[in-house]
Amino acid sequence: MLVAGPFGLGLPELVVVFAVVVLIFGVGKLGDVGGAVGRSVREFRKAAKEDDAEDEQLVSASSSEESDPTPSATETHSN
Repeated sequence: MLVAGPFGLGLPELVVVFAVVVLIFGVGKLGDVGGAVGRSVREFRKAAKEDDAEDEQLVSASSSEESDPTPSATETHSN
């Protein structure tokens, strides 16, 4: 049994994909294509990390506002 690779593709599927890429771009351009794909993946991961950090900041800011003991402007006191 073949082990599944990235995206659940097995060895035969990866060979077909590689052959199609070679037919489309040619052997000489494979390095350029690989570099572009690598840069794209790197930028995607960087953007995903930044988005996660922003989400964490929003969650921590909203939780600190909920635990703030100061009365809000909408609260009224009757004497």
